[in-house]
Amino acid sequence: MNKIAEKNECAIINVVDEFDYSSQNDVYNEKFRHWRRKKDNPYAFNFEMNRKESVFYDSRGFENRSAADSEKNTISQIMHIVGMAMLMIITIDNLLGKLFIYVLEFLGVNVHTSFFYSSLYGGSVEIVAVVIGCAALRLVVPAIYLHKKLKMPFKVEFMSTVNDSGEIIGAIGAALIVCTISCLPAAYSSETKEIYTYFNNINMDVSVWGQTEFVIYTVFDVVILSIMTEILFRGAVFAALRQFGDMFALVITTVVMGFLTRDFLEMPAAVLVSVTASVGMLRSGTIITAFFVRIIFKMYQLAIIILEGDTSSNMLITRNTIMLVVFVIGTIMALSVYCTKGRNRKAYLAGYHSEINPVKRVSLALKTFPFAIIAVICILEAVIGLVL
Repeated sequence: MNKIAEKNECAIINVVDEFDYSSQNDVYNEKFRHWRRKKDNPYAFNFEMNRKESVFYDSRGFENRSAADSEKNTISQIMHIVGMAMLMIITIDNLLGKLFIYVLEFLGVNVHTSFFYSSLYGGSVEIVAVVIGCAALRLVVPAIYLHKKLKMPFKVEFMSTVNDSGEIIGAIGAALIVCTISCLPAAYSSETKEIYTYFNNINMDVSVWGQTEFVIYTVFDVVILSIMTEILFRGAVFAALRQFGDMFALVITTVVMGFLTRDFLEMPAAVLVSVTASVGMLRSGTIITAFFVRIIFKMYQLAIIILEGDTSSNMLITRNTIMLVVFVIGTIMALSVYCTKGRNRKAYLAGYHSEINPVKRVSLALKTFPFAIIAVICILEAVIGLVL
């Protein structure tokens, strides 16, 4: 009798129940399962089948369904809306944002730009207002779009329960290491550097920190924009992609962030920060860890830019000393967490066994329309920026 039951169990395919949920807490897992079981959800991989049964269609006769085909279809559906979200970001950056500035200029507002250059010039208040508005818009619009399309409960969209507080410390340590490695002079955010240079030059008698507009921009860029970025990339998209394994979600979101920099010099830093944020979130169980990782990166980035603005002969020594200290502190933090876990380290990546080769699955995702076209546009924009 047991052999018959075991044989019948092997004949049943249920991808929702077969997924490894051990890396997250029970409340999150249950809501994740509930979202995946909705049959009318084109973005949920919820394939079920008895291998011994076939489905009859009037026009095609008996047809054997395939878990692999269902998986390919779901991945294509998700990557389609990811491509659309990327298109929104690029359109707001390169077209709508500049058109908005031209309208403001026509109305007499002291802010100016060009379609051929990313730089802004005009009044300090106007520049900061436009930069903050455009930056917020290019993240809020695609985030709302993805949330509406995926119809995902907030408790599934955002990991919010701390499973291991020690991993937050480990992620912060890893972030400090990544900062030191990635913050080469050529890898600084061009926008942050331009804003700092602008405020440093408009009033030589007042420090940048004595200018209210610069302080407002800094708080927005370092804290608010970092949180908004992680909500977009470590929220609904990551949750939908992790149906196919956490490693798949990590790779795809990292690739997307790399493309969206549209700058070959900034891509290495974007990739390293994205990986650190994803791993930190999965190990700790909360998206708050990803917030910390990106905020630390932005703070470090700004600090180095300000240090390099010092024209004294001691600048190099000061900068290199600070970089070394940060690297050592980060290494100590990361190693201390790793060593205290000992042999009791639990798996933090959800396992997933697919009929599709992992490389082919990633290739399928990257070839999906319109994602592939948007990726090519991002690369072309990076090439043009490198040449010009």
